[in-house]
Amino acid sequence: MAKRDYYEILGVSRDADEKEVKRAYRRLAMRYHPDRNSDDADAEDKFKEATEAYDVLVDAQKRAAYDQFGHAGVDGQAGGFGGGGGSFSDIFGDVFGDIFGGGGGRGRNTRGADLRYTLELELEEAVRGKTVKIRVPGHVECEPCDGTGAEKGSKPETCTTCNGMGQVRMQQGFFTVQQACPGCRGAGTIIKNPCKVCRGAGRVQEEKTLSVKVPPGVDTGDRIRLSGEGEAGVDGGPAGDLYVQIAVREHALFTRDGSNLYCEVPISIVDAALGGELEVPTLDGRVKLKIPAETQTGKLFRLRGKGVSPVRGGPAGDLLCRVIVETPVSLTKQQKELLAEFQTTLDGSSGNQHAPKKTSWFEGVKNFFDEMKL
Repeated sequence: MAKRDYYEILGVSRDADEKEVKRAYRRLAMRYHPDRNSDDADAEDKFKEATEAYDVLVDAQKRAAYDQFGHAGVDGQAGGFGGGGGSFSDIFGDVFGDIFGGGGGRGRNTRGADLRYTLELELEEAVRGKTVKIRVPGHVECEPCDGTGAEKGSKPETCTTCNGMGQVRMQQGFFTVQQACPGCRGAGTIIKNPCKVCRGAGRVQEEKTLSVKVPPGVDTGDRIRLSGEGEAGVDGGPAGDLYVQIAVREHALFTRDGSNLYCEVPISIVDAALGGELEVPTLDGRVKLKIPAETQTGKLFRLRGKGVSPVRGGPAGDLLCRVIVETPVSLTKQQKELLAEFQTTLDGSSGNQHAPKKTSWFEGVKNFFDEMKL
């Protein structure tokens, strides 16, 4: 049985952020967890399905692989909380803890956010690949305080309210829950002498220049991951990642479909009728295209190997040239007279053998109206 789409399972859009993913999973976990539905096998299956979807979509690296390759990109990686075997309290602590400041406090060793940068390329650049310099605004670790947020020569002090845990326990009815310490706001430490540069944040806003190596064959929608180039972490936490999203600009001559390229080649009525040889463009230069006599508009000519080499390897695609027979415009009086004379010679021929499609079409129209009279 084919797996359902992970976004569909959680009921979130494909651009949902981490908070939306967690919120959606929370709702489903509360509803279907086996500890609350011990006699319902269907609920257990739905819980496992939701847990597997959450395990992938909440992890930036797994989610990127899933977005690009579907289930094939994350097979064997999705397991959730022990494949759905965790207790309800485990789920509460792992997923719901962010509501009450769980998971070690909100400000302690927090991983920096992932960033996305849209890189626009010309078709030729995407096909051949190149190295691009990009400027990305974001937060980086404050150098004067080494990311601690404390003025040089001092250091954060342990919070006396929570003894450095970042959490305090409180009773709510029958439940004892943990919430972020009100004294240190979940950090576990208090900065009495904040750094003057970052004002205690441990991070500063800065635009950095990065070199991105674009591999040959990329296409719109492909993503390049730069590990550790996202937002700086909080309190010594690891930096997030930067995802460079490729967007290929529309080309004046070629349209791309996977590894194949398409282009339209206008030809004259004379070339279409008598045949000839034309020069057509490719990404590697000009090539000769032989047009046989009696070519009709819309005819496709395939130039093998003149397309795009896929980014993940494999043979190059083809260039498919679609011939468009162009009707002459802005005719002189003499040209019009010559065309009228030419048409007379065609009409005088027996059997209308010069325009078989036209003849068969009119026969079809005649038969259509004859059948309507019956």
